[in-house]
Amino acid sequence: MKSLLSPKPGMATTATTGTTEENPKETAAPGALASFVRFVVCGGGVGVLSSAAVPLLAELMPWVAANALITIASTALCTELHALFTFGTGRRPGRREHWQSAGSAAAAYAATSAAILVLHTVQPSPGMLTEQTVYLTASALAGIGRFLVLRVFVFTGTTTPTAPIKLPALPTPASPAFSAAA
Repeated sequence: MKSLLSPKPGMATTATTGTTEENPKETAAPGALASFVRFVVCGGGVGVLSSAAVPLLAELMPWVAANALITIASTALCTELHALFTFGTGRRPGRREHWQSAGSAAAAYAATSAAILVLHTVQPSPGMLTEQTVYLTASALAGIGRFLVLRVFVFTGTTTPTAPIKLPALPTPASPAFSAAA
């Protein structure tokens, strides 16, 4: 029985193991909800570890440098986890995926920073609860946006953006099209 959610055209997955019938070792990509849960678990887990690592590293260097190093390392780690676990590509990410993931993380950072800047423009001295509410709301929205970008554009499972273009064959002296044109 073929699944409507087959990872490749003409390839069905088994209901119990999630492996494909064509290649028993290949697993099907998880659905959108499973991917989102995995995205939250991986990103949240790495985020918690990062928040603990920054102050520890800041004992050895300035806080800004420690934060930058941990941000780079955690983004690279999350990209690996998202490729292998969250979106189930079956392969490690390449440079393109790492750069696109870093770009989406930078956009999420910009969105949360902009939200806080707007808050401070509208209300110069917000309370901690208001500031945290705005920040966490912006972070959640940026996270959903980042998930969509990674799922739709970065980890699509395709290696080439389009199918190769096939040009029509030119008529040869032996073909009927050539004799009709002459």
